[in-house]
Amino acid sequence: MAIERSTIWPYDAAGEPGQFYYSRYDHPTGVAAEQELGRLEGGDALLYASGMGATTNVLLSFARTGATVALAEGAYFGTGKLLGLLAPWGIDHVEFDQAGAPPEADIVWVESPANPTLTLPNWAALREHPGLVVCDATVSTPVYLRALDEGADIVVHSATKFLTGHHNALLGATVSRDPHTARLRELRVNAGITASPDSADALLRGLETLETRMQRHTDSATEIAARLRAHPAVENVRYPGFSGLISFDVAEPRAVETSTKLIVNATSLGGVGSSMESRHRWEGDRIPTGLLRLSVGLEPVDEIWADLEQALAAA
Repeated sequence: MAIERSTIWPYDAAGEPGQFYYSRYDHPTGVAAEQELGRLEGGDALLYASGMGATTNVLLSFARTGATVALAEGAYFGTGKLLGLLAPWGIDHVEFDQAGAPPEADIVWVESPANPTLTLPNWAALREHPGLVVCDATVSTPVYLRALDEGADIVVHSATKFLTGHHNALLGATVSRDPHTARLRELRVNAGITASPDSADALLRGLETLETRMQRHTDSATEIAARLRAHPAVENVRYPGFSGLISFDVAEPRAVETSTKLIVNATSLGGVGSSMESRHRWEGDRIPTGLLRLSVGLEPVDEIWADLEQALAAA
């Protein structure tokens, strides 16, 4: 479909607004992308200006003064940082090992898998928890996980990553079912964090190739993880067995990340091109000092490995 960039649409002959009247509420390209993502996830999708916009909307919609959020250890550091910024509003958070049972909390926030530690949540324990269960499924995508069917109340995506797949759009998404969707929509509209038509169009195009891309990411990452485990310079490898994200530890991460030629030394993940960065600079002592996060792209696996091998040797 053509991208509809208009911000307004005329009322009808009786002076009443139609489905689209002001783009902060909805616009045609955004709705089309939401419908397709919702179909894949089995719920109602809403798009936001970024993944952190989606996270913010969930927290402000459901966390009230005095609330406690139980956050998975090793999950995306930006989520914990945001929760820290919300502490003056009376919102507390604790971290827990998501492989076990979550503690008592109003909201339980898990990642499947966690970024960059790549642990997985305990869905049996989550289904027994009385709190609101939120799952960040950025790395899984709906190809490998439909979290609403596993017991999550709300799914969050940084759609900037695997869903769009080309590092060409900053975009977030939530997927839920009523009454949660209505509450999320109301705050999104009034907070003004609706996604742009161009970003929504990038998502639509990304979803067309999502399953094919994710299978290629998985096939290559599975092979790269096996080779990394056998390399004498690699101390530890984390890979959940699906998707394209690997983390591994080396003695000199900065030397490795600055020695690659094919693999781009940059932040973010989930693109068709491979990228890698050390994460301690951003996350501090919550993760190992030698951890490198590798997003395995769609290049031939032997070319990715050759680049890694020479970078490990150079270090």
